[in-house]
Amino acid sequence: MYLIVTRAFPPELGGMQSLMWGLTKEISKNFMIKVFADYQEDHKEFDKNENFSIERVGGIKFLRKIRKAQLINEFLKDNKIQGIIADHWKSLELIKTDKKKYCLIHGKEINHPKGSSLNKRAVKVLNNTEKVIANSEYTKNLATDNGVNQEKVVVINPGVDSAKELNKRSLEKVENLLKIKTPRLITVSRLDKRKNHEKIIMALKNLKQIYPNIVYICIGYGDEEDNIKKLVKELGLEPQVMFFKDISDDLKNALVAKSDIFVMPSIIHKTSVEGFGIAYVEAAQYSVPSLGGKDGGASDAIDHDKTGLICDGNSLNEIYSCLSSMIENKKYLELGKNAKQYVAKFNWIKIIEEYKKILN
Repeated sequence: MYLIVTRAFPPELGGMQSLMWGLTKEISKNFMIKVFADYQEDHKEFDKNENFSIERVGGIKFLRKIRKAQLINEFLKDNKIQGIIADHWKSLELIKTDKKKYCLIHGKEINHPKGSSLNKRAVKVLNNTEKVIANSEYTKNLATDNGVNQEKVVVINPGVDSAKELNKRSLEKVENLLKIKTPRLITVSRLDKRKNHEKIIMALKNLKQIYPNIVYICIGYGDEEDNIKKLVKELGLEPQVMFFKDISDDLKNALVAKSDIFVMPSIIHKTSVEGFGIAYVEAAQYSVPSLGGKDGGASDAIDHDKTGLICDGNSLNEIYSCLSSMIENKKYLELGKNAKQYVAKFNWIKIIEEYKKILN
């Protein structure tokens, strides 16, 4: 039996939640699994449909971490466990065992100044594992630069399920919404500084002069929502920018599939960094190429100049010129075709084989 210890798990939504859910679902096909996850209000309906045990732990954050570790330590005493797979180094910090431990790393949670208290704590936990599983080459290098033993780190990119079949009604709704708007740019992400919506909108201001029917579809919510909407208004781009949040997966997928370029030229903001960018892969499944940023792990998800472009997200000129080159002569069609073929390697059926190698 393997234990999955995670703070991020469905029915809560998010990239980390999807990753841990996909990993757990695939591992459970090969090994007996028990999950220790954080409490969610509507978890009972979700949990009862799964073929593995899920134990939920509630309470305020600090006490929840202690209580979860106590439950796991007790479980380890009474059960035969092959190993523990954790979503975060903090999920392992209080667990006392000589069983094999495997910890996923994603980017920002290990990006602390070398020698700082958080850095020391992270390195201590990660160097006491069997393997540290980095989501990209970038994250691997970040970890080893910050003191993690290089021999322990292996790169396994996040997996994705096969793309959902598009809903006919949602496609019709999108066509009615967008009509003659073209070219179509889209971002699906949290609205925060790292994702760089601000510079996308500034580039849009210039692109509008050449492509008056251009549209930018912005799906998500977050701390920067008010600032982004304010910038759109100041630049007079309200007819060109469409905001969506709390929409169905069917509508989100239809909006992505009917777009031309997925745009997320991420930057490093304080310690926050894009470790991989599963959204690039999800867009590519619908033949949509991406513009990603050089700061982070986007280059693991985007094959530069074949399935999209990588640019300096801090440079407005680069964002503008890259978007111009992808739009000109509809180059995005060729890039999108390549992208769909390229991302087949990220399907969970293939990614889980990499996990099986290290678990076995």
